[in-house]
Amino acid sequence: MERELKSPWLIAVWPGMGGVAQIAGTYLARQLGAQPIGELDPQQFFEAQSVAVKGGLVQPGGLPRSVFYAWRNPGDGRDLIVLLCERQPEHDAARYSQALLEIVEKYAVERVLTFAAMATPIHPTAEPRVFAVATSADLLPELLRDGVTLLDDGEITGLNGVFISVAASRGIPSICLLGEFPFFAAPVPNPKASAAVLRVFSALSGVEIDLTEILADARKIERGLAQHLEGLQRAAQLAAPILEMPESTESAETGPSKEVLERIESLFARARSDRSTALELKAELDRQGLFKLYEDRFLDLFKQAG
Repeated sequence: MERELKSPWLIAVWPGMGGVAQIAGTYLARQLGAQPIGELDPQQFFEAQSVAVKGGLVQPGGLPRSVFYAWRNPGDGRDLIVLLCERQPEHDAARYSQALLEIVEKYAVERVLTFAAMATPIHPTAEPRVFAVATSADLLPELLRDGVTLLDDGEITGLNGVFISVAASRGIPSICLLGEFPFFAAPVPNPKASAAVLRVFSALSGVEIDLTEILADARKIERGLAQHLEGLQRAAQLAAPILEMPESTESAETGPSKEVLERIESLFARARSDRSTALELKAELDRQGLFKLYEDRFLDLFKQAG
């Protein structure tokens, strides 16, 4: 008979921007050799949204899975439970969270963590930061000691935030770690951000994780993203018309022209609903020498995480 879990932490991940959370959680479970210990019955939270077709025939469909994996530390440190989920429910997020936590209640989980992503204007070749939020002020010094950046304000969408809130209501201290990735690359898997999250998690938990494989994947994707960004920047510069007034009528004293200000406001409005247009906004602000003036507003576009 296997021994009970020792001071376990629960890590939960769902699909999201850049695949940051799911890549990190899946890599963690696979690298440690975690074994399945339980699964949520999906029928009360999910219904089929589509069916697969092969050779003209509809294939039997399945509902998204939420599977728990346990890793028993061979040393003196804590054990881990990793929850890998294939989809977030469209409704009843809090009830879904409660159902998941009830499954592992018997293991006396000491802490809950979720992994998530934070889109910012970071360059693909830069070292990503890891942002964090906690459900208790007692956890903040620990996070700061491990080199994370506290998310002072903003919003965490979906289960990444709801799950730790529900866990806290059950008396379990909880943390969300958010890996930084380039905002223009949300559809592209970003193992570099996932590796950054895993580094911080390793420091917090005391669990050693070999990151060699995930970092090799990160280097390949980084090169492609850097080239893609160059192309997007060139296109954004071409898309932004030059609206500067002649020097005789527009000076440092008079400031930017009405046309320039109106275009900037129009670009901000577009970027709020479609962040892919933020590159065009950035190109215009740089061209007009106004980025420092608008920097806080520009960064506010990316304060929603998930």
